[in-house]
Amino acid sequence: MNLPPYAGQLGLCLCHDCGYACHFCDAHCPRCDALVHRRKPNSYARTWALLIAAIVFYIPANTLPVMYTDMFGSGTENTILSGVIEFWKGGSWDIALLIFIASVVVPCIKFFVLGLLLITAQRRSRWAMRERARLYRFVELIGYWSMLDVLVVALVAALVQFQALSSIEPRIGILFFGVVVVLTMMAAMTFDPRLIWDAEEYDVR
Repeated sequence: MNLPPYAGQLGLCLCHDCGYACHFCDAHCPRCDALVHRRKPNSYARTWALLIAAIVFYIPANTLPVMYTDMFGSGTENTILSGVIEFWKGGSWDIALLIFIASVVVPCIKFFVLGLLLITAQRRSRWAMRERARLYRFVELIGYWSMLDVLVVALVAALVQFQALSSIEPRIGILFFGVVVVLTMMAAMTFDPRLIWDAEEYDVR
């Protein structure tokens, strides 16, 4: 099978800031003067570190309370899952579903996909390379919607403040969840998707 030449074989690499095709001999991009790298530096180590840190912070994000609700003098603290149950029982199934997807489904998908991409890329696996590249783009896309849970808590807190004798206050768990969102977004940014295709280049050589 005749494959087109790789950019590395032509002595070219893309600038990570502006996308300009630069020569390896150029230390800086001629267009934006950014430092040119053939690949994202230390992609495996940085992505693994950020992913593991996100998983560690995800534990207190789910076990610690994310909000305190005071309704007519009766105060309760809710974790993410207990908050979902409370909203569901209260008839706000749409908010409950939104929080569940943003707080449980999306982070777990990101953990699984990033772990899968790292393991298969490090093993130079040729399994479903095109599909794995699409998975990476999917993780990048859903990463921007992960803060929905934080926004929903803030919105509900603002709305409840208008009701007499009722209040909602954020708790420490929401901070841990915000850290998880930032870490997973950074992990997706530090992973170099071109590592997926290194197995193909390795076999050609």
